[in-house]
Parts: sequence; C-alpha cells; structure tokens
Amino acid sequence: MTDAFNANDPAKATPGNGNRGAHRLSIKDIARIARVSHPTVSRALHNSPLVNPQTAARIWKIANESGYRASAIARGLVNRRTRTIGLVVTTVADPFTCEVVSGIEQSAGDCGYSVFLADSNADPAREQKIVQSFAERRVDGIIVTSSRVGALYLPLLSEMQVPIVLVNDQHPGAFVHSVMIDNRGGTRAAVAHLIGLGHRRIAYIGDRLGYQSDTERHAGYTDALEAASISVLPALTAHGDGKPQGAIEAMNALLELSEPPTAVCCYNDMSALGAMRAIRLRGLQVPEDISVVGFDDLFLSSYTQPPLTTVRQPMRRMGQLAMESLFKVMTGEGPAIKIEVAAELVVRESTAKVK
Repeated sequence: MTDAFNANDPAKATPGNGNRGAHRLSIKDIARIARVSHPTVSRALHNSPLVNPQTAARIWKIANESGYRASAIARGLVNRRTRTIGLVVTTVADPFTCEVVSGIEQSAGDCGYSVFLADSNADPAREQKIVQSFAERRVDGIIVTSSRVGALYLPLLSEMQVPIVLVNDQHPGAFVHSVMIDNRGGTRAAVAHLIGLGHRRIAYIGDRLGYQSDTERHAGYTDALEAASISVLPALTAHGDGKPQGAIEAMNALLELSEPPTAVCCYNDMSALGAMRAIRLRGLQVPEDISVVGFDDLFLSSYTQPPLTTVRQPMRRMGQLAMESLFKVMTGEGPAIKIEVAAELVVRESTAKVK
C-alpha cells in the first residue's frame, strides 16, 4: 500500500521536541557531552546490551533533555520496526517514476511493508526536508529517485540512523547505496547505431539543468563519435529541459544551422517527442530527413509516429532492485551496495540510413 505524505503538514512532518526553544542535539553532540563515541550513542539509543547500563542511562538522559528524537522516543519506536518505507520522487506525473514506484511497491508489499510516497518537485531543499521528516516518523528505510541531493546525505546518515538508497542519483559524487542505469553505455550504443546507419552529423539534445545523468549521457555521445573518428562539434549540442517544449526549442536551434544534423540523440524520450514535433513543423519527416533516438523507453515510445528508437531502462526492475538493496542495508548485509543496470537499445522506426 502506498500512502501520500505531506512534508508541509506540521502534524505529520514536524518532529516532536520536549524542549522546543533549544537547539536539538545530533548524535555527535550527545557523544561529545557524554564523552563517548557516537557509535556508542547509537547503540545506546537502540537499547543495545553492549553498552554499559550507567553509560546508556547517561546518554538517554542527555537525549531526553535535549529533545533528541522526542517524537520517536515518546512513541517507543526506537527499538522496533514500523514496517514502513519512505519514498521520495521528483513528480508523480513522470511516466518513468510511475514504473519505478510500481516495482518498489510490489517488492515492499511482498515483504509486508507499506510505502509512504512524497513528491519533491525536483527541489533539493524540499527533498532533504522530506527525507528528514521520514526519519522523524521512524520509517525503516528511505528510497529517493533522481535525487538532487545525493552525496550530501552522507554526513546526515549517522544522525538520522535510517538507511537510504538512491535510484538514478542526479547529484555529482558517489553515494553509498545506489541503483543506477548505465547512462554512458546506453547513449554510446544509441550513437553507434546512428553511425552504423551512415550518419556523421549527429546532434545531442541534453538537459540544461546540470543533472548527472545528462553529463554521463553526453559523455557516451562523445565516446561513440570519437571511436568512429568523427569530430565532436559544440554547435551540435543543444540543451532542453527534459520535456517536450524545451526540446522543441533546442531542435529549432539545430535546424537553423547552416548544415543541420541528419540525426539527433535525445536526453530522454520526452525530449525526443519534442524534437520529432519540431521536425514535423518544419515540413520534414522522421526518419526520412532526420533520425531521432530517445532514452528511457517509456510506455508511449512504441506508440509515437513513427515508433521511437530508444534506450530502454528496466524501470520496474530498477524499483525492485532498489527495494531489495534497501532490505539488505536494513539487515546489515554488506558495507556498500552499488548496482549499475545495463541499458538496452531498442530499435524501432524513427531511425534509418542517411540519404
């Protein structure tokens, strides 16, 4: 079962605090005051028998007086599972997100877990706020799709004491536990396919928001051109916004070139839809005049006119892998879990030999 979650609802998102006027202490603060290590504080707050009873009592006294996790302590949830998972997505309107969520929910439900779903609207501050709110609700684990925060969670992990797995992290820098698509390899295969069809003037429509996936996909584009001894021309890289309208503008700029491209590789399928529309509005045809390739293989990609050649992400499977990884982290199996999922080129009718 998936439940909506509102991070702006004080009744749901604001952590209880017995001393509201004071600064809430972190595990590190409590460790410093108690003159112990922070792993000792963590074990004490989880009622571990490995901690000396007098030390544990002193730590609990500091925690209670500071209001540390007052809401969780008051509810008696520190040492038992809630069988709930927090899931943060950029937007529920994204077809990619829907498939990933479906995989997560299925795996969670099979193991008797409920999923709380929250929408970050691709806002890094909101995303981090939701994650911290989930931690206050004492969910057993958190999954974040297309994170805009990524590695910045690392210093928070010891404080939140809730395992996190990221799916297609968009923040530069490696995160401890993640499930990622092979962006670079997928785009390299797509561009190699176009080169195999005889195209030499191949454009790339990326995402101007600076996401890690765009950096990696553009690198794959460059790899394929260089491997074929084709010059990488800056003029053939245009930037949209990952949506059809942004890609229409980017494609129009490419078509204005004195020598337009004969093929275009797009950041995602939504961008490919915009590129195809822009081409048609110029009185040109896909693939007769310009071949187009996308990335994602959304459900609608096989229904476009013509059906779209694209790079498939096994979205539902990636959701399942994220949930399976989170279970492993929750049970302490292994130090770091990093899964790179192979991308698959799906050739349809939007690509053809160059004239």
